[in-house]
Amino acid sequence: MLEYYIPIVAAALVYFVRIAEVNRKRETVAGKVQENLTLRLFVLIGTVMTFGSIAEYVIRGGGFTWIALAAGLVCAVISFKLRWAAIAALGKFWSLHVEIRENHEFVQNGPFRFVRHPVYFSMVLELAAFGLICSAWWMLAVIPVAFIPALIMRLRLEEPALIEKFGDAYRDYQRRVPMLIPYKWPSAK
Repeated sequence: MLEYYIPIVAAALVYFVRIAEVNRKRETVAGKVQENLTLRLFVLIGTVMTFGSIAEYVIRGGGFTWIALAAGLVCAVISFKLRWAAIAALGKFWSLHVEIRENHEFVQNGPFRFVRHPVYFSMVLELAAFGLICSAWWMLAVIPVAFIPALIMRLRLEEPALIEKFGDAYRDYQRRVPMLIPYKWPSAK
């Protein structure tokens, strides 16, 4: 019977670590926030994915696979490590919003060598983690149906803002570094 609660506790733990991370105060440089909708969508989708995965598991009457649970936990750990590395690389320019500062620096180190938006890639991994942890196969559909459209909306704002700020240097970066999925080794500048 104790085994039944393992996915529920694991998914809740991942969720609460993420919420604590979002609420953590960091020393950042303030900038003009370009929009608030996508952040709200990201939080809503993450919450739906978490509790929807738990609900699917409970409604199904439990039953999970240890392999899926382990894969979900691996996705969660990679997600957190990747996001923390990206936040560290951005330093004072980290933001939950599309927020370009006047003195913004163009960061290409850390995980930004492999992918232009490592935080968004980490979010995909985190959402997949919830579905895997709970063996909630139906809830995994939330990623392509809800999260990817919200992410595209965000990227359609962020990429032009970065081009406007950094010009040809960012265009060159776009040619060399994948946007979301790190599928190739970094090339020389």
